[in-house]
Amino acid sequence: MTALAGRERGLIGARDVTAAVTGIGVVAPGGVGTEAWWASALRGRSAIGPVTRFDASGSPARLAGEVAGFADEEHVSGRLLPQTDRVTRLALAAAAEALGTAELDPERLPDYAVGVVTANAAGGFEFGQRELQALWSRGSRHVGAYQSFAWFYAANSGQISIRHGLRGPSGVVVSEQAGGLDAVAQARRHLRRGVQAVVTGGVDSTLCPWGWTAHLAVGGMSTAHDPDRAYLPFDADANGHVVGEGGALFVVEDGDAARARGARVLGLVAGCAATFDPAPGAGRPRLLAAAELALADAEITPADVDVVFADAAGDRAADRAEAEALTTLFGRFGVPVTAPKAMTGRLLSGGSAVDLAAALLALRDQVIPPTAGTTDVAEDCPVDLVTGRARPARLRTALVLARGRGGFNAATVVRTAD
Repeated sequence: MTALAGRERGLIGARDVTAAVTGIGVVAPGGVGTEAWWASALRGRSAIGPVTRFDASGSPARLAGEVAGFADEEHVSGRLLPQTDRVTRLALAAAAEALGTAELDPERLPDYAVGVVTANAAGGFEFGQRELQALWSRGSRHVGAYQSFAWFYAANSGQISIRHGLRGPSGVVVSEQAGGLDAVAQARRHLRRGVQAVVTGGVDSTLCPWGWTAHLAVGGMSTAHDPDRAYLPFDADANGHVVGEGGALFVVEDGDAARARGARVLGLVAGCAATFDPAPGAGRPRLLAAAELALADAEITPADVDVVFADAAGDRAADRAEAEALTTLFGRFGVPVTAPKAMTGRLLSGGSAVDLAAALLALRDQVIPPTAGTTDVAEDCPVDLVTGRARPARLRTALVLARGRGGFNAATVVRTAD
């Protein structure tokens, strides 16, 4: 690995910057808070169960990954509760934890030194449903003014910025499951342009009747009723995915600035890439190209990768396609592969962000979390899938992959800070 690995290159006027992760906040099925979620992930116990946030008994799909034990009023003020959707409350909690673990106080930094870039695929679905129901049943006078922004994809970025006084560049990325990685890539670009730190990642929540109807219309959801056998990435019995809620946010800093203030660096974002699939029938999916570009950006080869956190669609055709990309890069059973999202369900923008958090924690603790549920890896998916229990390993570099509906592919390389 060269000395420039993980450093930004190529943009006119851009600085040579190492992107250091100094804070992580996770709010996901299995645990509220990074360490609680990570302990659950290492145990490999599924957090998928029957939907409780609404009555799904009449639906063909009745399981979800819900964030249990999250009391909104413990994370959001009474004044803000009527202005926000659940997804924004989850995002605010994750952002607060990320800034806290980074020990970064924006008030001690210059104005415009810290920005916010989050990913969100669906906006405030539950809030929007409630206001639309009021419109249809009671009339326009009963629709609140907060509907004008609470439903919006950018609400998470805006509310995080307001709460913490983050006046630097802000934005939102909409690329479904790939969004969490794409947001981190955008944050890294801001560091290249002189921003000192960015709060970034992805969070989504669509567990309401309106959101559920949208998921059913798109298709691909598992109709199994056994939570332990509903979402089975790379398994011969894979029959669809389970939807979940939550995500992860990070503090990504200019590495020199982080070291200067004595911050603990949890890992480095060494390479990022994104590709787009051609129209159906017009060519092959381009997940492999995204992985190759991310490795090239990090200036490493496939031999340098110690573990892959897979997209893991839970669909037989999509799993075969990902397995083909992995075997092309690494050979048959060439590198350990894991999919901790089998424990949580697919979290839209939050899914790849949680995978990125898992990759950083795996590098920290030198252990690979298992893939819950999968017991019979399909013969046409010749990957070294970590199942059953966590696997200790010597880890320096991890590759995280994600695919979003509509043809989005993203890949991120993270490595240890030493």
